[in-house]
Amino acid sequence: MPFDRRVWQESTTLRDAGWEVHVICPQGTKRDTEREAVIDGIKIHRYPLRPATGGPLGYAKEYGSALWHTFRIARRIGPVDVVHACNPPDLFFLVARMLRRRGARFVFDQHDLVPELYLSRFDRGQDFLYRAVCRLERLTYQAADVVIATNESYREVALGRGRKRPDKVFVVRSAPVVERFHEVPAEEPLRRGKPYLLCYLGVMGPQDGVDYALRALAKLRDELGRDDWHAVFVGGGDTFDDMVALSRRLGLADVVEFTGRIPDEDLLRYLSTATVCLSPDPLNPLNDVSTMNKIMEYMAMARPVVSFDLREARVSAGEAALYAPANDESAFAKLVSRLLDDPDERRRMGEIGQARVSGPLSWEHSRTALLAAYEAACS
Repeated sequence: MPFDRRVWQESTTLRDAGWEVHVICPQGTKRDTEREAVIDGIKIHRYPLRPATGGPLGYAKEYGSALWHTFRIARRIGPVDVVHACNPPDLFFLVARMLRRRGARFVFDQHDLVPELYLSRFDRGQDFLYRAVCRLERLTYQAADVVIATNESYREVALGRGRKRPDKVFVVRSAPVVERFHEVPAEEPLRRGKPYLLCYLGVMGPQDGVDYALRALAKLRDELGRDDWHAVFVGGGDTFDDMVALSRRLGLADVVEFTGRIPDEDLLRYLSTATVCLSPDPLNPLNDVSTMNKIMEYMAMARPVVSFDLREARVSAGEAALYAPANDESAFAKLVSRLLDDPDERRRMGEIGQARVSGPLSWEHSRTALLAAYEAACS
């Protein structure tokens, strides 16, 4: 925090509604490194956390450390009225149980479906660890006074698998801050001498599809014969170094640029110059039902999107995106090529997307749902 935009929006919304907000979260490595901070009236308590390595065992160590530090800091903060816990992992119901003895209510903010995340990330099937994360999810649902879902697909899971009452599950969609995402003049040098700039924005993890995007770009060059583009990948994550290495193996090093995480002003420069934006998340149990923040942010910048055909991607983008058959890299490349050749279609799609995030998908609707969820939790 405040790098996590969704949690920051929730925190400032609650602050504006009269709540005193404390946030417990990990320290950053290059930014947000202070142990204690007060930003815009939000009190932030950070703890050191080493990211997971080495598969499921590494995650067990990371999550165990996070849980311990959260326990420790929560006890120090003192009595609270509401514990608002975001996952993963589905372990913070243990902290909520401790604080409920002092009268706190528990709001479960489900950012990920952890069983689907496990299946998608580790490809181990429904083994012992899968059954364990399912059990933890059930315990979290049982402990929650109210569940916040990021979309209707997640709400269906809370009602079905979680057996929550409909009046206790609220959809609070993630939405870009329109004031943050505003166009600035395009900068020709960012295209590195090419007519078109392709842009990816987001996390680079095993399930985020950056490898699919790179292979699609190789096909755009090799199968479609196009060398009139430069591509930039903005963001970081567990597979960042692997993706840089893959770009070299594919012979893309001279046309693909990796920036890592960058300040907002630089992000706006790239997005304002981009011709087409990429959302290459492959079809898997998690991605199909998850809302991709990158799509919302592309639309806020009035940029056309190419995505694989995922259920919630269509809900978010509608006609602001073109959809390739699931995980078909050649089809993905052809759709990118189609948009590069059609400026009128790009403009139409961009206008549709911008209208969606400024209207029915705006944070104003999410703010109303969030405050309703708190009213239900405290009633």
